[in-house]
Amino acid sequence: MEITLKILLVVFAIGLIAVVLLQKGKSAGLSGAISGGAEHLFGKQKARGLDLFLQRLTAGLATGFFLLSLILSYFIEW
Repeated sequence: MEITLKILLVVFAIGLIAVVLLQKGKSAGLSGAISGGAEHLFGKQKARGLDLFLQRLTAGLATGFFLLSLILSYFIEW
């Protein structure tokens, strides 16, 4: 059980890092490469949808990471 939770925590951490790096920053970052192509093909509306999706995914991954951290700290014996 503990090993499974640790593996899930690492997966959530890596996913959270990746999603945060994909989000648009002040200099557009990695999201500019993805949303730039989306704007060209689908117009600006789809690019905003991608940013909204990334924001919601970040919130979900952060919540999962936080809850898994709390659960894992409860199960680990000090």
